[in-house]
Amino acid sequence: MRAAVLLFDLDGTLIDSALGITRCAVHAFEQLGEPIPDEATLRSWIGPPLRDSFAPRLHDAARVERAVELYRERYDVVGWTEHTIYAGIGDAVQALHAAGHRLMVVTAKNEPHARRIVEHLPFGACFEDVIGATIDGRLSHKPELIAEALQRRGIDASSCVMIGDRRMDMQGAVHHSMPGVGVLWGFGDADELQAAGASRLVTAPANLVSAFER
Repeated sequence: MRAAVLLFDLDGTLIDSALGITRCAVHAFEQLGEPIPDEATLRSWIGPPLRDSFAPRLHDAARVERAVELYRERYDVVGWTEHTIYAGIGDAVQALHAAGHRLMVVTAKNEPHARRIVEHLPFGACFEDVIGATIDGRLSHKPELIAEALQRRGIDASSCVMIGDRRMDMQGAVHHSMPGVGVLWGFGDADELQAAGASRLVTAPANLVSAFER
């Protein structure tokens, strides 16, 4: 598989962000006096836009917006630091960058937080841009976010590959007729990724390098 531009998801692909995301969601529910979902449900929220996850639980647009505000208040202070870097992903990113690929992060996390996280990654300088969701939710789904990346950097979809761990990443790739590489160390599984249209699955970060050898 060859590509000039590799679009990386963030949560579940570069970092294990389960702790920060679930703690911030719990904080929002506690502040609203709402029942707290179980751990499995909270982990399923890693990947989709926040509003998509809160809406079925709160059933009211104003409360959904308040939940998003409460989530982001905690995330802005401490939640963004509550993650670990997947073993080997830094080496893979640096190798792909050294091989001449252009790398970007495309994530449903809001862009200011995503930029802060990537800037603090030891390999963050390998990414030429970080495209994330807008605060108001205008851009929040992967097809829209990929479109923003293509427009912002003047790139054609035919030269890109989307790399991510959830169905949303693969669906975004399919929408733009680009290959999608599903990674199996994140929060999705092989069945989810294949059903969403993954062109290829990789089991470990080191496999990403061989997948894009020129």
